[in-house]
Amino acid sequence: MNTCVKCLISGRVQGVSFRAHTRHQALQFGLRGWVRNVPSGQVEVLACGPTVEVEKLIAWLWQGPAEARVADVRCEAVSTPTPAPAGFVIR
Repeated sequence: MNTCVKCLISGRVQGVSFRAHTRHQALQFGLRGWVRNVPSGQVEVLACGPTVEVEKLIAWLWQGPAEARVADVRCEAVSTPTPAPAGFVIR
C-alpha cells in the first residue's frame, strides 16, 4: 500500500544539513517527494511511497542528523500529488 505524508519538523533543523540527510534517507527507502526549509525555521517534507517505508522515514525524522535537535515532528496524510513527484529533491 502506498501513502503520502507531509511533515513539519521543528527544533534545530536548519543549518545542520537536515535536508541533505533527509533526502539521502528517503532515497534509501525508495520514496518520492521533497524537503525544504520554511521561513519559520522549520523543515517541511513531502514523502510518498510504500506505507512501511514512509513510516521508517517519519521515525528517522525524529532523530535527524547528529547536529540536529528535533523538538517535534507533525505529519498528516495527503492525497497523492498528480503526478507523483519523481525522485526526492531538495527545494
